[in-house]
Amino acid sequence: MKERLIRAIAGTFVLISLLLAVYANINWLWFTAFVGANLLQSSITQWCLMEIILEKVFKVKD
Repeated sequence: MKERLIRAIAGTFVLISLLLAVYANINWLWFTAFVGANLLQSSITQWCLMEIILEKVFKVKD
């Protein structure tokens, strides 16, 4: 459940930042790069900040 939420949130962030880059300002692509870098980092280190946020804010466990 938690991993599905993390993927859904990351995908939503990417799509929203791409739309903002097209319609508002090209610099929103930096946010897209940040999300991608965090996904890559979490796949290597098995540590994800969004997982910690979900656990603390919404009390979401496995």
